Amino acid sequence: MAFDVLISGGWVLDGTGSPAHRADVGVTGDRIAAVGRLDGAEAATVVDAAGRRVMPGLIDCHAHGDALVLDREVQLAALRQGVTTFVLGQDGLSYAPASTPETFAYATRYFAAVNGVHPSADGPLGVGELLAGYDRATALNTAYLLPHGTIRYDVMGAAERAASSGELATMLAHVERGLSEGAAGLSTGLEYAPGRYADAAEIAALCAPLGVLPYVTHMRGYGAQAATGMAEVTDIARRSGAAVHVSHYHGPASTLLPMIDEARLEGLDITFDTYPYLRGSTILAMLALPSWIPAADTDRTLELLESHPVEWDESLWPRITLSHVPGAGWAEGLSLPVAAAEAGVEPGEFCRRILIDTRLEAGCVMARPDEGPEAEESVRAILRHPGHTGGSDGIYVGGHPHPRGYGAFARMLGHHVRETGDWTLEQAAVHLASHPARRFGLGDRGLIRSGQAADVIVVDPEAVTDRATYAAPRTLATGVDDVLVSGVPVLSGGRLTGATPGRALRP
Repeated sequence: MAFDVLISGGWVLDGTGSPAHRADVGVTGDRIAAVGRLDGAEAATVVDAAGRRVMPGLIDCHAHGDALVLDREVQLAALRQGVTTFVLGQDGLSYAPASTPETFAYATRYFAAVNGVHPSADGPLGVGELLAGYDRATALNTAYLLPHGTIRYDVMGAAERAASSGELATMLAHVERGLSEGAAGLSTGLEYAPGRYADAAEIAALCAPLGVLPYVTHMRGYGAQAATGMAEVTDIARRSGAAVHVSHYHGPASTLLPMIDEARLEGLDITFDTYPYLRGSTILAMLALPSWIPAADTDRTLELLESHPVEWDESLWPRITLSHVPGAGWAEGLSLPVAAAEAGVEPGEFCRRILIDTRLEAGCVMARPDEGPEAEESVRAILRHPGHTGGSDGIYVGGHPHPRGYGAFARMLGHHVRETGDWTLEQAAVHLASHPARRFGLGDRGLIRSGQAADVIVVDPEAVTDRATYAAPRTLATGVDDVLVSGVPVLSGGRLTGATPGRALRP
C-alpha cells in the first residue's frame, strides 16, 4: 500500500457520532483512500497521530472572512482550531453579485468593518468570479451564500419600500444565476440596510430556487425580540418550503429552544449556528443609529449626522468596546465612554464623530444586557441541541476584534468537551463537521471515510483550548497542530506549510 499522506496511530472520530476507533488514514490525491489498520503502508508524508484524535475538518458555518480568508494570519487562526472551511456571504452583505460599481462600492463600504476590503476585486463582480478568486488561493476551503442585501441594492438601491413585481423578478434572476455559479444558499441580514426593508413575502419568493440548500438568516430580532424574529423565520419557511438556518442564535435557552422545537415538530426544516461567548460584535452604525436615519444611503446618513441632532440610546455606551476605528487606532480596545473621555467629549458626540470620520466604517464588540451565569448556562444548552452547528461569526478586521474568530472552535473542542462535558468529541465531530457539511450541500466533506475529500485534522484532546480573550483577542489556539485540506498538509507542527489547496466549494 502506498499513499501520498499517511496519518498513523491515531483514534478516528469519523463524524457519524460512532465511538472513536484506532485506525490509520491513507490519503491519495485530494481523497481519503483508506481507513483502517494500514500496517506496512508507505507514504511520501507521514503524520504520527499517536495519542491524538483524527477528525474531519471543521466547518465554520458563519465566518466573515470574505476578504481576509486570503490573509495568512486568518488562515492560521482558523487552522489552529481545526477549521478547514469558511461559509461566507453572511448577513445578506458581501461583494457578489454586484452588476454595477455602485453596488460593489456599497457592499464594501457598509460592511468594511465586518468583511474588510477585498484585496483584488474593485468593481462589478459575479459569484463565479468571486469563487474563482478563492479557489486554490488560500489554505482554507470556502463556500458562499448569496447575500440578499447586496442583490436588493443592485436592483433597488437604498429604497426603503417593498419590491415591485418587476424588481422581484430581477432579484430572483440574480438568485438563480448565483446558484448556477455555485452558491450554497441565500443569506439575509434583517437588522442591516437594505435587507431590513424587505418583507417575508419578498424573501420567501427569493427562496423558491434553493431546493435543498438553506435560507440563512440574521433575524430581525434577537434577545428580547427573538420571538418576533423567529415568527418571521417560520413564516418564510412555511411560505417557501425552504430549509432554514438561523445565524448566531443567542439568548435565553428557555425561550429560544422551544421555538426551534415547535417549528421542527411542525415539519419545518430549521437548524442554527452559535458561538460560545456572551458578547457580540457588529458595525457601530447598526447598533447606535436611530431607525429614522437612512443607513443604506451613506451620503444622506453622513449629511444628517452633520446637520441634525441625534437622540442616542445612552444605555448602549457602557456596553460598547471599539474594535475598528480607521484613523483613530488609539481608541481600539477602549470602551466607548473611556475613549470619549480621552477625546474630551461626551459619549454621544464621540460616537457621532467617529461615524462621520470613518464614513460609518467603525466596528465594535458589545456586551449583552443579560451577561452572567444564567446566560452561560443558556449557551451550553443551545450548544447541546441537535439542531446546532458551529459558527464563530469571526470578524478579523480592526486592531481589537472579538476573540471568537481566534478561539470559538477551540473553545468548543476544549472547554465544552473536556471541562463542562456538554459534548463528547464524537458529538463535537457531528456538530462541527458532518452536520454542517450536510446542511450546506457539501456531500463529500465532513466524514472520515474512503472516497471523501481529505479535509482532516489531528487533535490533542488534552491540549486543545482557546487562548484568545477580550483583552488579547488575536491569540492563537493550541492543540491542533496538523491539518490537511484537500489532501495537502497546510498546518504541520502548528505552522503554516505555505500550501494553498483550499477549494471554492460548490454544492
